Amino acid sequence: MSLETPKRVLRIEAAAISDLIARLDARFEQAVDLLLACKGRVVVTGMGKSGLVGRKIAATLASTGTPAFFLHPADALHGDLGMLTRQDAVLAISYGGETQEILALLETIERLGVPLISLTGDAASTLAARSKVALDIRVAEEACSLNLAPTASTAAAMAMGDALAITLLDRRGFRQDDFAALHPSGRLGMKLLRAENLMHSGDALPSVGVGAKLPDVIYEMSRKGLGMTTVLDADGRLAGILTDGDLRRLMQKRGADAFHAVAGESMTREPATIAPAELASQAFRILEERHITSLVVVDAARRPLGVLHLHDLWTLDAS
Repeated sequence: MSLETPKRVLRIEAAAISDLIARLDARFEQAVDLLLACKGRVVVTGMGKSGLVGRKIAATLASTGTPAFFLHPADALHGDLGMLTRQDAVLAISYGGETQEILALLETIERLGVPLISLTGDAASTLAARSKVALDIRVAEEACSLNLAPTASTAAAMAMGDALAITLLDRRGFRQDDFAALHPSGRLGMKLLRAENLMHSGDALPSVGVGAKLPDVIYEMSRKGLGMTTVLDADGRLAGILTDGDLRRLMQKRGADAFHAVAGESMTREPATIAPAELASQAFRILEERHITSLVVVDAARRPLGVLHLHDLWTLDAS
């Protein structure tokens, strides 16, 4: 199979996106200002392939701090237009700018006084003329060998939508914890969870005093099932940890006499710790880099708040 066709497609689409850069001007800034000022939601609309692009843009906006949803223009004409309020803004996508279903919505959009931003490849089109801001997404050619199927034009529309969403993200000061709050599940959400969200705490936190005898240590470790226990000083601060490995080494070294040992004698001093607000992905990196399986979550006074175990973090993407 020749790779010439896919290479040509990628070259054309890459050029279409690259060409957008030179067209970014005050109109883009005005579009961002309008969307930032929107007190309601950004209502994205488009037909056909533009509609599919619109669904993705709406999803990206919503997941990065700009409330948005997709409204199919045909459904809007059959009752769903009631979803649009005076507090909203509309982002319409039509490469030719003459999509009849979208043009049929303009009277209502104008009556409500809703700002209309369009992504179109024809600056002289009806949609562009009636938009508050029309962003130019024209392309020199489609990647389709017949120059017919929307390919480069949909790539350009998608890229412009991403540019709007991420610019809004930056302007809003959207942070990692904001992103995590909107992505509580899946790899992205797990990657942005904080240590305090995943740690074993309260009754599940294994702990013994520095003077605890080995049988009590074994009991606590078995009861909590994490293969380790924190060791606390008289003030409740972290003095060290004891792991299954520490106990095995102690037994090999002292035999039956090991049962008379106390936790403070055999613990690992200065164990790896992490603050509760640190990202769980950072905890995963520490565990892998140090080749350990447990990480103690401590407060500013080094009092243990919980324990993170490697098994709790397997689903994280540590890259």
